Amino acid sequence: MALLQLLLQDPKDEGTQRCRLGPATFSSLGATLGSPIKIVLPAGSCLCTAWPRHDLADGYLQLDLKCRTREVRANQLCNLTVRVDDLKLLACHKLRKVTVKVVLKNRTLKKSMPEAVLQEVVKELLKSACVSLHHVVSFTSVLCNPVACVEILSMDPATEEAGLVTFKTTITIQEVVTLDWYNHLIDDSASILVAGMEDISNSLKEIVDLSLRFPKTFQKLGLSVPRGVLLVGPPGVGKTLLVKAIAREVGACLLCINGPVIYGSRPGESEENLRRVFEEAREMASEGPTVLFIDEIDSLCPKRGGSSNTPENRLVAQLLTLLDDIDRENKMVIIAATNRPDALDSALRRPGRIDREVIIGTPTLKQRRSILQLITANMPTSGDINLLELAEITTGYVGADLTALCREAALQAVFRVRSHSINTITMSDFYKAAKKIQPSSFRSGVGLTDFKPVSWDHIGGLEDVKLKLKQSIEWPIKYPEAFVRMGLARPKGILLYGPSGCAKTTLVKAAATSCHCSFLSVSGADLFSPYVGDSEKILSQVFRQARANTPAIVFLDEIDSILGSRSISKTSHGVQERVLSVLLNELDGVGLKLTERRGNKAALESEGQEQTENDKELELQEVFNKDVVVVAATNRPDMLDDALLRPGRLDKMIYVPPPDQKEKLSVLKICTEKIPIDSDVSLEAIAAEANLFSGADLENLCKEAALLALQENRIEATTVKHKHFLKSLETVKPSLTHKELNFYEKLFRN
Repeated sequence: MALLQLLLQDPKDEGTQRCRLGPATFSSLGATLGSPIKIVLPAGSCLCTAWPRHDLADGYLQLDLKCRTREVRANQLCNLTVRVDDLKLLACHKLRKVTVKVVLKNRTLKKSMPEAVLQEVVKELLKSACVSLHHVVSFTSVLCNPVACVEILSMDPATEEAGLVTFKTTITIQEVVTLDWYNHLIDDSASILVAGMEDISNSLKEIVDLSLRFPKTFQKLGLSVPRGVLLVGPPGVGKTLLVKAIAREVGACLLCINGPVIYGSRPGESEENLRRVFEEAREMASEGPTVLFIDEIDSLCPKRGGSSNTPENRLVAQLLTLLDDIDRENKMVIIAATNRPDALDSALRRPGRIDREVIIGTPTLKQRRSILQLITANMPTSGDINLLELAEITTGYVGADLTALCREAALQAVFRVRSHSINTITMSDFYKAAKKIQPSSFRSGVGLTDFKPVSWDHIGGLEDVKLKLKQSIEWPIKYPEAFVRMGLARPKGILLYGPSGCAKTTLVKAAATSCHCSFLSVSGADLFSPYVGDSEKILSQVFRQARANTPAIVFLDEIDSILGSRSISKTSHGVQERVLSVLLNELDGVGLKLTERRGNKAALESEGQEQTENDKELELQEVFNKDVVVVAATNRPDMLDDALLRPGRLDKMIYVPPPDQKEKLSVLKICTEKIPIDSDVSLEAIAAEANLFSGADLENLCKEAALLALQENRIEATTVKHKHFLKSLETVKPSLTHKELNFYEKLFRN
């Protein structure tokens, strides 16, 4: 396939719409002198007329960007090659009528130039030009010209080919804008794809589109036009990208400002900068639809009240005043974004300033699948890629995290191949990337724990306990439709109680591993603080973090040390009582904030019958598994408060007993999988001798036997013999006692 190297334009051809070709390219295209040619470029296309090169050299192409799609820029053509197949010969028709959008160089010309004069100027500039639909014709090379460019909106006769403007062609001007407004409009005109937020995008687009297109209709109804929208969502969820996509869809000029950029060093400079930005936005809005986007508005409009924050208070007052002074007739909408809505001043969040608040939650399972589908669309993935499985193991990931995951998977493929030619990215690359890329919300979370995956097979015995845990945690997540069909609900909380060392913590880790859940482990050291109210705040933050990353398990290990019984405690209103009160409220669902929303109920209603069966199952799974499962573990259940153990809170109590003879043998087999034991070792005999041994004791017994083998033969030992286990039984003592077992038997019997 022949390639043509793009060269710099000949200054003599600037504004002539000529492209210079070699004889071979002329021949392959079947072109004649002046034939219209459409040149497809990576960012768009360009319309030129064919002319021979002066040196008749083949393999090169020089083109003039007089008529092009608006995405094409001159700086994008450096060191670029074009295939001959990207050059298409077009038929040219004489046009009877052309409708255009005129872009003037400044606002003064727009105010002073009569429409009739402007129409004659545009007709003279377009005479003998070869144009195409939705192309921009620029006139930068024409001196003393008030028109910067003209966009072709429609042609008569309608054609997808080229059209020639003659002196008989009627020019109709549909819209006149300035170059400043047009440049802001096309800066974000590149393809912006947003996945997983269709319902939120449609809701936001309706707000913006109605406000910009029908302001007079609101006035006739005696209502004010909605002017402000606040986007609330975690970092990296796609707030800024969504605003750019909405502005592009509604055809609005986008003016972006960041809160920290407004601040100045001298007194009054910040307010002056803010007034200048709003004045620029008003001038833009006088020409056409304009969106003023204020990112990180919490840094620009924090809560007032502190005496030491006088400069910030003045800036907040200035912003509120500017919002109140927006002209109702101007086509301008304010969109602000923040991930800290509680830090905003309350005066900002009232109707008339910020009229609407749109909450973007952490992506759900279905949304994560859509985002991954969009990101991997242009990636050379293999056939074993399962996007649904990837979505399941990326609980808590936002759009930025999923992008980083795909980038890391590509890097893993590069490391694997160690070559410039990478054919495909496999599922194993994504698994490796998932171990390195953690959700951004996890980095600042309290109690979020990363642990080595544990399968059910790694736990010896305890089959009844495993079954109960699977029924309570795993089955509702994997088979939600069966629970709905049978009218069952998943338990709010589970209490594992039993002697120490009987794998209570390991069982919870196995449940989290099998369900791909977020796992938050909380201990007394994490919660208790010397500051009054800090412990309750930390526990509330743990539950907020869990609700943002559902399905999630909050594991309260040694809960008796965190929460005591109010009937046993001698002190009144102690920190343990306050923490207990917070936990009871969280289990009951009290105190759920709107900003913790995940997904949107409108999505379920709007899609209706158009959903596929697979999508319906995913929606059902998200709705059914939105709750957080609290799993607590203790070896002193008698120390817990009665209010915590009632149905609806920790309503599932599971006793984890010490291993019996059969279970001891199973534990010993698992513990000796990686230990080279001799053929004379009888695990059955060892299990029979290990009286009152817990699972942890048996693991310690095997480690001690291996150390004894090393001690006997130094580092030359290759196997562990039966005598080493017998000697280990003499040194390793069981942690369980008959008194302790009798205590649990009485408690279990009651």
